[in-house]
Amino acid sequence: MIIRLILLSLFIGCAFPSSAQTIETLTSGQAISIRGLCPVNDEVIWVSGSKGTVGKSLDGGKTWQWMAVKGFEKTDFRDIEAFNAQTAIIMGIAEPAYILKTTDGGENWKVVFTDSTKGMFLDAMDFYDNKHGVVVGDPIENKFYIAKTNDGGNTWRKTPAVMQSNATSGEGCFASSGSNIHYFRNKDFLFVSGGTVSRLHDDAGGRPLPIIQGKESTGANSIAVRSDGPRVTNSFIIVGGDFTNDKDTTLNCVLTNDGGHTWQHPTTPPHGYRSSVTYISNKKLLCCGTSGIDLSTDSGLTWRLISTTGFHVCRKAKNGKVVFLAGGNGKIAKLVL
Repeated sequence: MIIRLILLSLFIGCAFPSSAQTIETLTSGQAISIRGLCPVNDEVIWVSGSKGTVGKSLDGGKTWQWMAVKGFEKTDFRDIEAFNAQTAIIMGIAEPAYILKTTDGGENWKVVFTDSTKGMFLDAMDFYDNKHGVVVGDPIENKFYIAKTNDGGNTWRKTPAVMQSNATSGEGCFASSGSNIHYFRNKDFLFVSGGTVSRLHDDAGGRPLPIIQGKESTGANSIAVRSDGPRVTNSFIIVGGDFTNDKDTTLNCVLTNDGGHTWQHPTTPPHGYRSSVTYISNKKLLCCGTSGIDLSTDSGLTWRLISTTGFHVCRKAKNGKVVFLAGGNGKIAKLVL
């Protein structure tokens, strides 16, 4: 009898090895939507969202300091980039679009960029170090808006229209998680678009994506590039879907190992619309959306639903190991492996 019990316990332990992955809620209950998330390390975490809100934790999410940026209480800060506990940059999306910077932990914010052009709508930004960053916005006169900084976000320079990527009719970007653009150390960048047309864009133009498209609510939302030190890697993954039908798995994820020349669909895709994806390691990834969270342990070939709780964005700490998530109702959580 004892032997049978031992064998049974061993079977249970082997049959369900993945049950340890859980989502631990750190804070929730505010009437704000959080789409900007930047964990500097496992302890210092910055977030940004609606109603001019910015949050910061210095203890891994146990406690939070919340602030409403004075004069911007109605601004939706859809993305944030932080460098340490004192310095962060936030992106306000639309008409006029703003970028603000703090160097004193959020006590004061300085406007470092503004553009009131009709139709202006910023979608995401990315930095490859503490000085060099890029921001992408929806098309204006059929050109995707691109601006760059090389001084830590103190000043921004708009890319001339002749160098901007052309947009087709019905094509735009989603400001859903601040993760639809990636800036490489060699100053190349990639961003993904959606809508009636969904494409992968670089400084040479756009290439079609084999992802769901055709409606304003469809297309690519997020791109994650596999880290390989300073070397530019050709392995990356893109997620999206239809946010009006957030449990539909149709063509919601594609991956490539040759820079987008060929594509592969997962044999088991994420379980619905996904607005954000992040690498945990070279083979392990996490993605999230309004209908749940999926984990892959085989470089994105198969995905397993680990929670039906909705989140907008997931990010691994830039200088750490912990993966954090943020979403509606002021909700912030972390992945427990």
